[in-house]
Amino acid sequence: MVAAANLVEVAALVGDTARATMLNALMGGQSLTATELAYCANVSRSTASGHLSKLVAARLLTVIRNRRFSYYRIASPLVATMLESIKVVAAIEVPPRRHPRSATDDALRFARSCYDHLAGQLGVAVTDALVAMGHIVLTDEGGEVTSSGGRFLSAFGADLRPRTRRVFCQPCLDWSERRYHVKGLVGARILDRLMELGWLKYVSGSRALQLTSSGRAGLSEIFQIEINNEGVPTGRLCDPRRLTA
Repeated sequence: MVAAANLVEVAALVGDTARATMLNALMGGQSLTATELAYCANVSRSTASGHLSKLVAARLLTVIRNRRFSYYRIASPLVATMLESIKVVAAIEVPPRRHPRSATDDALRFARSCYDHLAGQLGVAVTDALVAMGHIVLTDEGGEVTSSGGRFLSAFGADLRPRTRRVFCQPCLDWSERRYHVKGLVGARILDRLMELGWLKYVSGSRALQLTSSGRAGLSEIFQIEINNEGVPTGRLCDPRRLTA
């Protein structure tokens, strides 16, 4: 009964349109103020503060106070996984609502941050490349980095030394591509390195990530990923078969 009650509480919190919109905005892994989140959700500052207080009390969000401002972020990778899983169910199982595709939609489908790791077409392509080269192994149940993968990622500059007791390497079903990208410490460190190298940069006010010219060249050289004329990443070594239905 307690577990059921907790499920109802979490579902009610996430199910509100304004709160769901704010949670989705924070899935980019960034910390945002109440004012920024109010703008995203199209509600007043006071209404947003009420919503955010409930999410913090339920430990779905954490808040850091810095002088005059309070910054909110997703509380943990576990919460991020729950939210991403809901998006997967909504994208795959729920009948889609018809609405015209926009440039914003296309940008998110190409590359976006999924809390702290790379998602979208580019995230799937990087994962496919690592699998094809024998550097990681992914199954429905979990993932691991091979010995060659450890050397490859170390040479790439991705620091895989664990600093917390978090999942190391795991598949994450991409809601837009319906295929796996890699999450956990490995996914986070790969995205950190891609951003550090300037291969990707954030699109202002969005979870979308933009590929730079140096990133296009680097992905081709290191991961053997090319961007075709339609702007879709393809891997020379990758198996094009879908991992999921």
